[in-house]
Amino acid sequence: MVIRRVLAPRIDFAALRRELKLPEEYPAAALREADAAAADPPRPATDLTDIPFVTVDPAGSRDLDQAMHLSRRAGGGYRVRYAIADVAAHVRPGGALEEETWRRGQTVYLPDGNVPLHPETLSEGAASLLPDAYRAAVVWTIDLDADGGTTAVVLERALVRSRAQLDYVGVQAAADAGKLPEPIALLPELGARLTARGLRRGAINLPLPEQEVERDGDGWQLVLRGPVAMEEHNAQISLLTGMAAADIMLAGRVGLLRTMPAAKPEAVQRLRTAAAPLGVPWPDGAGPGEVIAALDPAQPRAAAFIDQAAELMRGAAYTAFDGEPPQQPEHGGVAAAYAHVTAPLRRLADRYATEVCLALHEGRPVPEWARAALPRLPEVMATTDRTASAATRGAVELTEAVLLAHRVGESFDAAVLDVDAPPNGRSRPRPPGGTVALDAPPVRARCLGDLPLGERVRVRLVTADPAARTVLFEHA
Repeated sequence: MVIRRVLAPRIDFAALRRELKLPEEYPAAALREADAAAADPPRPATDLTDIPFVTVDPAGSRDLDQAMHLSRRAGGGYRVRYAIADVAAHVRPGGALEEETWRRGQTVYLPDGNVPLHPETLSEGAASLLPDAYRAAVVWTIDLDADGGTTAVVLERALVRSRAQLDYVGVQAAADAGKLPEPIALLPELGARLTARGLRRGAINLPLPEQEVERDGDGWQLVLRGPVAMEEHNAQISLLTGMAAADIMLAGRVGLLRTMPAAKPEAVQRLRTAAAPLGVPWPDGAGPGEVIAALDPAQPRAAAFIDQAAELMRGAAYTAFDGEPPQQPEHGGVAAAYAHVTAPLRRLADRYATEVCLALHEGRPVPEWARAALPRLPEVMATTDRTASAATRGAVELTEAVLLAHRVGESFDAAVLDVDAPPNGRSRPRPPGGTVALDAPPVRARCLGDLPLGERVRVRLVTADPAARTVLFEHA
């Protein structure tokens, strides 16, 4: 759902691209390999084209990694079929294209055009699960009981054909009208069950609205979006698959996990302490995830509490292992062991983790090209994660500064999301302040002054510098 949008003038993101040293053209040899793979696509022996898969992605997406089909099993359980683009079938180990994807690591999204992991002839063409196209996929078939617990997992390469390309907003409208397409008609029911299971085991989800920059004619829109319910349900299918992949790799004693330490008790206690002043109920026995799930993030005090809860979600990493499983294999936000396997068009790590899962599931040796890559992947993914995050945030900061450059001195209504911690004697003193979120335009920025956490305040714009991508307010 779009909460707010504001039109900004023309913006040049070229400086941000140069600053982050984002790659431009693909090497000629890599392009030749991609074109050759696109011209001669793989045809897996197993044919699942009779299953009416559909994709659900942001509107306008062309790099479609996943397609889904849900059905009910006898006895009230569920069958999830999740087709994932078979990128490894298109990229030759040891070739120029594989080498270039290691340099890129992942797709970087910018308002004026993406920097894709794979050439568009694959990422938006021959490897993408576009509607009405025959595509090679890795299909996860996961059987669940009536409560959403996994009872069986089958993994195979297969030929698939998506029937429709759906988007989150349209799917939400169809769900609200009770007219979801048959392949995903069970998604609200199953998504709710999987969410409930996650909360019971201690999972934490932070439903914060996201700032996005979108093209609008000759200008740009700064948009604040809150997640729609169907987007969250869709994410549960990806989480389900990632947990199944982690279980396969842990049982086989080789793989690549997405890990994060569980929240420390003292961090949970600090969050619990912040709940009362913000008017957030914390029932006895409830975990942080359950408390957050009951809140409306559109309310300033709830948004401030959720912002504080982000402190629980620190230390995410990729953890490779070969032999002894890691001492800490779980992801604290998922509250289970978890792996990235559902976005291989956009993330390098998924290609190799998927190949490990296929080999282990089929009882054959893990290919050496995949096994040898595992210990190198955590560093590459950490580096490119930082680059992708910097690109996303830099684009928003630039747009915010351009949007507000002519409004220095004006006052705005805002909600206080965060306040600085008091100095501890070791850090350099700085003026008191925190983070505020404006009502309009949808800007989130630093504000100086004594700020009441979770309250609405009036703030005055003192700096909006597009060259430095800096916006600063002070408490009016």
